[in-house]
Amino acid sequence: MSTRDLVSLRRDLHRKPEPAWREFYTTARIVEELESRLGDTLDELHVGPDAIASEHRMAVPDETELTRWYEQARETDVDEGILEQLEGGYTGAVAVLERGDGPTVGLRVDIDGLPREEADDPDHVPAAEGFRSEHEGAMHGCGHDAHATIGIGVLEAVADSDFEGTLKVFFQPAEEVVGGGKSMAKSDHLADVEYLLAVHIGLDHPTGEIVAGIDGFLAVSHLEATFTGEPAHAGGHPEQGRNAVQAMATAVQNLYSIPRHNDGKTRVNAGVVEGGSAANVVPEQARIVAEVRGETTALMEYMVAKAERVLESAADMHECDLEIETGAEAPSATSDAALVSTVADVAESVPGVERVLERDELGGSEDATYLMHEVQQNGGTACYVCVGTDHPGGHHTATFDVDEASLGHGVDVLAGTIERIARDG
Repeated sequence: MSTRDLVSLRRDLHRKPEPAWREFYTTARIVEELESRLGDTLDELHVGPDAIASEHRMAVPDETELTRWYEQARETDVDEGILEQLEGGYTGAVAVLERGDGPTVGLRVDIDGLPREEADDPDHVPAAEGFRSEHEGAMHGCGHDAHATIGIGVLEAVADSDFEGTLKVFFQPAEEVVGGGKSMAKSDHLADVEYLLAVHIGLDHPTGEIVAGIDGFLAVSHLEATFTGEPAHAGGHPEQGRNAVQAMATAVQNLYSIPRHNDGKTRVNAGVVEGGSAANVVPEQARIVAEVRGETTALMEYMVAKAERVLESAADMHECDLEIETGAEAPSATSDAALVSTVADVAESVPGVERVLERDELGGSEDATYLMHEVQQNGGTACYVCVGTDHPGGHHTATFDVDEASLGHGVDVLAGTIERIARDG
């Protein structure tokens, strides 16, 4: 793909961001682009439920929300037949290129947007140049539009090379809620992958910089706790009530009191706290949506156990019933040294790449770790690559954008690495 083609596709995807499991237009557009550019060159193209292990989807929105986004996608010019395969939130795709004997290499790119409004001021390039989000309350604020574009560019570049082996590109939904990685990791498509690459753009690294291996993934688990008490008149008979908000408040305070652990980093955050109906009513229901993280999967599990104990104790103290639902989660992972070395060696000779770092730490969570872990458990190797890009706003902010010169850097580094793997092992 030419630079102009990469930019055009990325901007088209940027205009129509879709949050987790609602990537209907995005998936259909990716499939159309693959069919248009590669056609019969692709040996397999698995779409929607054929691309994932559906029973492992996590953090799927309700039917009303899915239907709203599906109908919105139907109003565009994408192929209705492709959309029908995605109905119900079965988004994503796996493209397979087979070129004789050789290793099976996987590339994972994520495709979902964020549920937040995009900036609309003249200094914001997407607004100034006419490709700002057209979907109210949603934007590509983390670069997944660039990731999807890079994935298609890599497929075309490898198809045009002397690559010998099998390449699988995983266009993964629902990364932002760590809800889609497991469904792709547990699909049959990953079972024979010997080498896996994953990619992210930016991460506070500038255009022209490549990080060959990202580490420091924090394992994460989401929890939703619902406290149910008994309502009462707050002035006349407060003693007849069982205050769910008191239980919630006690829990929030004590979640942040969970002891740190000597073995590594741990995190906790109560991101949503809500409950009650009026100032003069003893509240009968309240809820917390929280997350815990750990430097290792074991540390995340330590935090889950402590958090559940805090929630249960708070409910018991205020005589409330408690229901805890475990939501999406993802393990930790480490990039394998041999693959990191290959990426770094290839990146050194890519035009436009000015600096190559061997490793850096993410300091956050990512469900690509599910795919990395699965490949590594099967005896393969995995690596998470960062392609630097100048971004005027931080990730997940309203002013986030990418320097489109980095799209070509990503394609060249990843395609070159895949070709090197096939040639040298």
